[in-house]
Amino acid sequence: MTTTPPQGQNPYAQGQNPYAQGQQPAGQPQQPQAPYPPQGGQPQQPGQVPYAPFPNQGVPAPQPPRRKVSFKLIKNIVIVLAVLGVAIGGFIASRDDADTASVGDCMHRGSSSSTDPDLEVVDCKSTKAQYVVLAKIKGKYTGEVAASTKCEAEAKDFEYTYTESGDGSDFLLCLKDKK
Repeated sequence: MTTTPPQGQNPYAQGQNPYAQGQQPAGQPQQPQAPYPPQGGQPQQPGQVPYAPFPNQGVPAPQPPRRKVSFKLIKNIVIVLAVLGVAIGGFIASRDDADTASVGDCMHRGSSSSTDPDLEVVDCKSTKAQYVVLAKIKGKYTGEVAASTKCEAEAKDFEYTYTESGDGSDFLLCLKDKK
C-alpha cells in the first residue's frame, strides 16, 4: 500500500530534508564547507581561485598599427646610399691610379697640369697609352734632382719622373715615351 503525501506540502522542503544546506542530521556536529573541493590531489591555497579564467580566451590579439614610412626615413636611406656610392666609385676609380703601376705597365696622362698629371694605368695596346714604366722605387723624393739621380741608377733610358707622397705610399716612377 502506498501513501500519498498531503496536498500542499513538499516532503523535500528545507524543514523536512535533514541534508539540506545548513541542516545536519541530529547527533552530528556542524562543519563549515569549502566553496569548491580541491582538484587533482593538490591542496587548495588560501585565497586561490580554483578555476581561473584564461585571458582573451577565443578573442584574437589586436594587430599593432603599421608604421608609416616617413620622409625623414626615406631621406636618411638616400643619404646613406649616396655616401656608399661615392665611396665605391672612389675605390673603383683609384684602382688604376699611378700607385698601382708596376714595371712594364703603360700610363696615360689625364691632365695637362705639371703639378698633377693624373697618371693612370692603361692597356699597352690602347691608343691612350703614352708612357711605359721602367722602374718603380719606394721612398720619398722631394726634388727633381734626387728623383732623376735615383732613376739614372735604376733605368738608364728614362725620360720622365713622377713622384707621389702621402696616403702611406711614397714612390717614384721612372717613365719613357711609348713608341
